[in-house]
Amino acid sequence: MTVYTTGSGPVRGRRATAESGIVAVLGIPYAAPPFGAGRFRAPRPAAAWGGVRDCTAFGPVAPQSAELPGAPTWSPGDEDILTLNIWTPEGARDALPVIVWIHGGSYVFGSSAQPDFDGAALAGQGLVVVTLNYRLGFEGFGHVPAADGEDICPDNRGLLDQIAALEWVRDNIAAFGGDPGRVTVAGQSSGATAVACLMVTERARGLFHRAVAHSAVNACASSAAAARTTAEVAAEAGVSPSRAGLLSASPEELVAASDRVVDAYRRDPRSGQRHYDPAVYGPVVDGDTLRTDPLTAIAEGAGREVDLMVCHATEEYWLLDAVGGSAKITTDEQLSSFAADFGLSAEFVDGYRALMPGAPVLDVFLAVYGDLLFAEYSSRLAGSHGRAGGTAYLARFDRRSGGQGQPVRAWHCADVPFAFGTLDEESVHFLIGGPPGPADRVLSARMTRAWTDFAATGDPGWPPLGTSAGAVMVWGAEEGAEAPAEAFRELWRTAGYPLLEP
Repeated sequence: MTVYTTGSGPVRGRRATAESGIVAVLGIPYAAPPFGAGRFRAPRPAAAWGGVRDCTAFGPVAPQSAELPGAPTWSPGDEDILTLNIWTPEGARDALPVIVWIHGGSYVFGSSAQPDFDGAALAGQGLVVVTLNYRLGFEGFGHVPAADGEDICPDNRGLLDQIAALEWVRDNIAAFGGDPGRVTVAGQSSGATAVACLMVTERARGLFHRAVAHSAVNACASSAAAARTTAEVAAEAGVSPSRAGLLSASPEELVAASDRVVDAYRRDPRSGQRHYDPAVYGPVVDGDTLRTDPLTAIAEGAGREVDLMVCHATEEYWLLDAVGGSAKITTDEQLSSFAADFGLSAEFVDGYRALMPGAPVLDVFLAVYGDLLFAEYSSRLAGSHGRAGGTAYLARFDRRSGGQGQPVRAWHCADVPFAFGTLDEESVHFLIGGPPGPADRVLSARMTRAWTDFAATGDPGWPPLGTSAGAVMVWGAEEGAEAPAEAFRELWRTAGYPLLEP
């Protein structure tokens, strides 16, 4: 098996499958473990090693309470969490385009080891694929106040980890057959918003050249909101909301305390916006890593040199309802309270009702909230980038017929295994409505090719927004089926669009 030389030492991987011709090199440290003296600090360089490091298994996942199908779980005591994984054609000598994937999970769960993020199929198209772990929850995005004389523990440590991984890619990816001058950073959900943040932060300038954002989420915290979350979590953990107090709580205790804060919001319908989907962590507008929220910064022209491809699903929020991640809004009174909490008028909600004749209240809520969080935000990222002088492509995922011919939802996360070419992973069958059929394989091949072509040339296969031929690609729609996405978008254009805080 090929040995690859990195700045920290040589590594050896394994064949992804016996017949694939793709090598997977897994669990490579790109930074030092962010605990002990490094806890709540910016990432530090990984220590060098002697001899060839065996990199045939994923590294430990970041502290979290989630247990995801087919993926490893966090074990307290696991510290070497800042690792990345590479899939590359065996014996690659050409400078191949590179995709760096940032997983989603509301900034509190997920990892690069999820089966739907296996990079072998994309690498088989002539790419080098990189996936990475980064700090989550309080460890990655919690605000740590500094007292006089203390070194500052920066906000947005999870974003700083991602930047450290991109710096590692810049310095080392050529050894794996990748071109450091053709790096595309990609992500989905909170990972897509992280991509948008990276586009507009000076710290990441020049580390990547194209960006893919699937279902970016509308949530960016002010420093004041982040400080309030710290106070709530510290109180639940039974420590002071100071640096010393927070350091005295173990990662496991802060995960548990964060979960209790979330649960309290879920149980209290009078708790405002956080009641509906309490994601309490996210990027912080700290005036350093983030000057302002990414949508505003992109509209002002930040990151215009980066080509951007955006996709969202047409029924995003139905997944969150299916897995119990959202409030159940089933009465007109609850729907009116929801609208008031987000500053949406009754006329606006009636506009959704008119476009969804006969739909139950729950479906109207899921449609409005899904567009508020994901679809409209993603569409605005693409449109703002194009208007500010960047090149932007927009797509919608609207597959509503499963492999067995049964109706399925075009919901959050369902597009990811199509783009990665991982439809046969059993753990994704819940997302896509069962085993894939022939039409699904055709759709997956088209989406994988779009990613590959975009990473290689900047052209995914349809015209960019803002040109005379500009169009929105719709993935998987049945011929003749109507998806009134533009009609819903028109409602947002007239109603105004609130930027949210986690």
